[in-house]
Amino acid sequence: MMTNAEALFKPLRIRNLVIRNRVMSTSHAPGYGRDGKPQERYQLYHAEKAKGGIGLTMFGGSSSVECDSPATPWNQIAVSDDSIVPYFRQFADRVHQHGARLMIQLTHMGRRTRWDTDAWLPVIAPSVRREPASRSIPKEMEPEDIARVVRAFADAARRCRDGGLDGLEISAAHGHLVDQFWSPSANTRRDAYGGSLEHRMRFGIEVLGAIREAVGDDYVVGMRMSGDELLNGGLTQDECVAIAAEYAGRGLVDFVNIVGGQARDDMAHAVSLPNMSFPVAPFLHLASAIKRAVDVPVFHAQRITDLASAARAVAEGHVDMVAMTRAHIADPHLVNKLAEGREDDIRQCVGAGYCIDRIYVGGDALCLQNAATGREATMPHDIRPGDVRRRVVVVGGGVAGLEAARVCALRGHDVVLFEREGATGGQVNVAARAGWREALSGVVRWLDAQVRKLGVEVRTGAEATAALVAAERPDVVIVATGGAPSPGEWPGAELASSTHAVLDGTASPTGSVLLYDEMGQHNAASVAEVLATRGCLVELATHDRMIAQEVGTTNQPVHLRELYRLGVVLTPNAELVETYREGNRLVAVLRNTMTGAEEERVVDHVVVECGTLPRDALYFALKDGSVNRGQTDLPALLEGRAQPALAACGVGEYALFRIGDAVAGRNIHAALYDALRLCKDF
Repeated sequence: MMTNAEALFKPLRIRNLVIRNRVMSTSHAPGYGRDGKPQERYQLYHAEKAKGGIGLTMFGGSSSVECDSPATPWNQIAVSDDSIVPYFRQFADRVHQHGARLMIQLTHMGRRTRWDTDAWLPVIAPSVRREPASRSIPKEMEPEDIARVVRAFADAARRCRDGGLDGLEISAAHGHLVDQFWSPSANTRRDAYGGSLEHRMRFGIEVLGAIREAVGDDYVVGMRMSGDELLNGGLTQDECVAIAAEYAGRGLVDFVNIVGGQARDDMAHAVSLPNMSFPVAPFLHLASAIKRAVDVPVFHAQRITDLASAARAVAEGHVDMVAMTRAHIADPHLVNKLAEGREDDIRQCVGAGYCIDRIYVGGDALCLQNAATGREATMPHDIRPGDVRRRVVVVGGGVAGLEAARVCALRGHDVVLFEREGATGGQVNVAARAGWREALSGVVRWLDAQVRKLGVEVRTGAEATAALVAAERPDVVIVATGGAPSPGEWPGAELASSTHAVLDGTASPTGSVLLYDEMGQHNAASVAEVLATRGCLVELATHDRMIAQEVGTTNQPVHLRELYRLGVVLTPNAELVETYREGNRLVAVLRNTMTGAEEERVVDHVVVECGTLPRDALYFALKDGSVNRGQTDLPALLEGRAQPALAACGVGEYALFRIGDAVAGRNIHAALYDALRLCKDF
């Protein structure tokens, strides 16, 4: 077992509550709530972590205590009336049966929410200071508002206790109401709740005092807070240490859960939810500083993606409980795998931020590389062998093909995988060459290691043909041949290089480069950064209204920061309509999508990102010989039934299926989900 692993398995006692180990998942809002309640999908998501060995799982990030802190954004939980209690009881029973503990986060969002949802009530805050992220201008709270919200926290806490939850934390982090009172960036009051730090702490003291009175002395109550807001005019590290020491010293909290930053705007949000561009555990030092100042357990979360870092943080005394929230989204069974000596089987979070980025555009949290997470009712994390053994040929060693091979091998089939390149990975290998996106290679490393461990016959450097496939006498053929870069469809498109060619080394532009993006995803922004780093003068143009428009909240600001830093010229609302030669240079004609006006750029090179076209020649060569003519039975797929074509195969016949970008250009998650939901029923 790895160094310091024993530190993670030591139980933690808080009041009368014993948590079986030191690994937890923090409260977050995966977008699974319905009607303000944590219903079956929400519960199964956390129960899977409990089944996987976690000590404590916390849910309901930003669970609302009052009607002017609406639960609608991001499908959150409302704890503002007693109808929530039966759901809590059911939820607690699900988690407790697997030996884990369950807590919730309560909050009032204050100004950090929207007024135009639910009851259309004005947002409230200590002062009339607009918050950039929510874009809301709040009403300054009157004494009656303060008293009302304090009562709402107490009533919500009672519901948590009555619902059988093991404890709760209030959110005083990320710019919620309690820390809005603390922070001079949001609180300019001149009464007893503003001014000095002592006065700014008053509201939180009243909230926690009312909670303690409502739940009693034996119930666990904690607080999530920042160790440093990292904002000009915000709370400093020294002030945060002082707040933690004061609240703990008064006996108001039984633990503190420390984060870094404060999510008031786009860049601050990206910093407080660090992605793969940040080092592992970038804010552990903030939690460690507070641990030296308090005598209650200290929890910490923020990009602790691997168990070795987690174990060291606990063993060296920086924290008492280490949160691996996104790591559990990638692999909810990581604790049990560690206990069983199966560290190599842990699917490690790569920090892509796909889970969080989906939430902030109104979607549900899904893992880039684990398609079962959030779909526990229909997709297995633990795949069991089936009753029939088949010969399966998978063509293509990208992530779709690797996942298909992995799942089929776990089902007990005899699997061979053809990959024409010298290594597996496909397009992900190319994407991982783009600067701070290198961690994507971890997706491929895990899949490749798993298929080889499971006995899949991996034939790299072997391009499959219809004859080679037929020679394997397959029962099932899965075509996962991926996609090729689309060249675009304007006059002179053949004069441009693709972003793919830049990253794989086929093209090496120098001098001035016009990079045109039709997709609005990571690809173009990443390649613009690469080219600028190499010394090119780069203009990044897109027909969208902003650069990297499809990239989410935790990733887009990092791209923009790097593009600005590198001097890339950013041109939105411009589509490339023609490219032609002029001497030894190229002319790119851009048309403004709003006015129709055209401009010309004379450059040394044009690079384009227009998505991918399916590599489908082999599929069509095999289609007529298959029993199902390559068609996936969609009702069976969506209902979780085996494909009818499997039963229809006679001796010497095969069923044919196509997945991933070989069907249509999408993303890593879509490719993996294609493979999992098709192959789990083979």
